[in-house]
Amino acid sequence: MPDTTTQHSADHKHGGKKKKILLGLLATLIAIPIIAIIFILTFDWNKARPWLNAKVSEAIERPFAIRGNLAVEWEVPAKRMRPDQRHLRDWLPWPHLIANDVHVGNPATMKQMDMARVKQFSFSLNPLALLHRTIGIPVLRFDSPYVELQRTDSTHYNWVYKKKEKESKWELDLERVVLTDGVLRVVDAVTKADVTAQIRTLDNDSKYGVGFKVTGSYNGAEVTGGGKVGQVLSLKDQNVPYPIQADMRSGPSRIAVEGTVTSPAKLKAVDLKLELAGRSMARLYNFTGITLPETPAFSTSGRLRGELDREYGRWTYEDFKGKVGSSDIGGKLVYEGGKPRGKLSGNVATNKLVFSDLAPLIGGDSNASKKARGVDAVQPGGKVLPVEEFRTERWKAIDADVRYTAGQIIRDKTLPISKLSTHLIMKDGVITLAPLDFGVAGGTLRSTIRLDGSGAKGNTIAATAKVSARHIQIKQLFPTIEQMQATVGQVNGDAQLSATGTSVAALLGSSNGEVKALVSEGTISKMLLEMAGLNVGNIIVTKLFGDKPVQLNCLAADFDVNKGVAQSQVFVVDTQEAIIRVDGSVSLANEQMDLTIRPETKALRLFTLRAPLYVRGPFSKPDVSVDKGVLALKAGGAAVLATVAAPVAALIPLINTGPGEDSACGRLVALAKEKPTAPPPGKAKTR
Repeated sequence: MPDTTTQHSADHKHGGKKKKILLGLLATLIAIPIIAIIFILTFDWNKARPWLNAKVSEAIERPFAIRGNLAVEWEVPAKRMRPDQRHLRDWLPWPHLIANDVHVGNPATMKQMDMARVKQFSFSLNPLALLHRTIGIPVLRFDSPYVELQRTDSTHYNWVYKKKEKESKWELDLERVVLTDGVLRVVDAVTKADVTAQIRTLDNDSKYGVGFKVTGSYNGAEVTGGGKVGQVLSLKDQNVPYPIQADMRSGPSRIAVEGTVTSPAKLKAVDLKLELAGRSMARLYNFTGITLPETPAFSTSGRLRGELDREYGRWTYEDFKGKVGSSDIGGKLVYEGGKPRGKLSGNVATNKLVFSDLAPLIGGDSNASKKARGVDAVQPGGKVLPVEEFRTERWKAIDADVRYTAGQIIRDKTLPISKLSTHLIMKDGVITLAPLDFGVAGGTLRSTIRLDGSGAKGNTIAATAKVSARHIQIKQLFPTIEQMQATVGQVNGDAQLSATGTSVAALLGSSNGEVKALVSEGTISKMLLEMAGLNVGNIIVTKLFGDKPVQLNCLAADFDVNKGVAQSQVFVVDTQEAIIRVDGSVSLANEQMDLTIRPETKALRLFTLRAPLYVRGPFSKPDVSVDKGVLALKAGGAAVLATVAAPVAALIPLINTGPGEDSACGRLVALAKEKPTAPPPGKAKTR
């Protein structure tokens, strides 16, 4: 029989050995974190600074240095937090790293100064997360930070880091960021901005924890303002909105926002009340990258929503209202990012449009107005056509599909334009207005305009324009003149032009094409022209036949436009008492007129002897003189020639169809029947 006593003794010894092993393992497991804690708390971490500085500098590709004391303490994160910000895990003790006097330099291509420095930054570290290759930081705190963001040109920023080709196996899990008093400075050579924000901690504010005050300059103008944001920036909770409120001004420019940003680290969404004001909408390009037209001073207020968790992002500015110059504006615009460029779409409307507010669109405003909206005062004295160049390089930065309507147009003089509508499409650097419609005196003026800025030659564009006028009522052209209300005639017409150039003046100066015109029936007088503001017409009327009202049967005209010179092919005015013929040219390139007006009497007994008239000189100050060597009869229809003599109106297409073939003007109508033509942009017209 086996010795049971011996066996029992052996089993007891074996069991005791197991217990010792288990106790040893347990002691080791307990000892490791205790030793680690003792090591963490007693180790002189300043000895690790050179290694840490070198590794961080290598990772961020710019100098990094902890110059002050580096230490690790054991801390309960909840003690540093406001009661409403604490979570249960914040009461657990964690290793807490504290680094003093920390500096981050600029990339090698930038000025060798600090991009950022902080008096102290500290964070708690979850040691258990390290086992899963995760750097878990519940709270990262910056005390008295100073950050200077620089942009030296359109491609060099000091806040951009190169993305590593090889992804790291370690993951950073940063939950919240806390800021205390500090300074943020932005120096931007592109926008000529040098702006500093003084950051301060707010006490007893349930919504905002950090306030800031802004000072500095932008493009030579003083910048002032301030605002508030939340103190704790949550990076972990994707649905916690971060509150923002700010109001900043620079000269006539202003931006004010109030609302929230959801998940600021990833910019998941933005929902803000946005107020904007500035010298011109075009000045917003440097901030937004969105091409907007030149305008007078503007201000708008609306809701800005950003959906940034999409592939390219989507911004909506909706229910906005405001002013552009003296005109109101409102509507909705949507910008969607994409490849190769983003797209702006929407609908914009104006209830009452002051016509002069459209002048900056083509550079047709005064030099004082240009200076006010932030462009060079380039219009030479004595030159009528705008010389301000288009900015075609911006046309390729965005596509657009925007509809615009103006319900009522206010104009001080001349044509009673009642409304405006257009559909603007911009794609691949080409702008198309199809159509561009004006309501004019009971009729319509419809244009299709194409501006091709996709070429590589600076700001040069290739332009084509087709214009048609239909059923414009003569009596409605002058609604305040009692003598015109019995007139039953109307104006119709067509024109087609093509050109290349960098401005309106350059385009018209190189234009090719044809303008055809016909006016049926009317009554014209010197007083009417005075009230319409056509001063050159007043001179012609006075020299020919005083102030007698003239009954017009019809007017027919055909101008051939070649290299910016409009040559009269046919220009005949038929009145009850005479036929007036006009010969000569109008140079859009040189802004010069050279026209001869020849009256031919129908009834000798009705006329006093007069000589032909010459209309010559620059658009800005034309001269009307009489050829004393040749006799001419006094012709009642000469007053209509004010339309030709008026500088720009001389080539505005107004007419094509009119009275039937059986009327007294049948022969003239036949001359105007053919549709005008134009060669491709840059090609001269041949006849």
